[in-house]
Amino acid sequence: MKTIKNFVAVTALTLISFGSFAQSITATASTLDAAEAKVAAQAKDAGARVDNRAYVLAELIK
Repeated sequence: MKTIKNFVAVTALTLISFGSFAQSITATASTLDAAEAKVAAQAKDAGARVDNRAYVLAELIK
């Protein structure tokens, strides 16, 4: 019975922690610095922090 209670407690805590993962946002700008500033402003408004990771999506036009 103790094992089941521990399993349920660990499962509940694990599910709660999944709710605090990062949220994806989008910022469009002509330079990386400007886009980073927009992301930082959105994070500040949401009461979040910005991690030092960047993913770049580009549209190539011929």
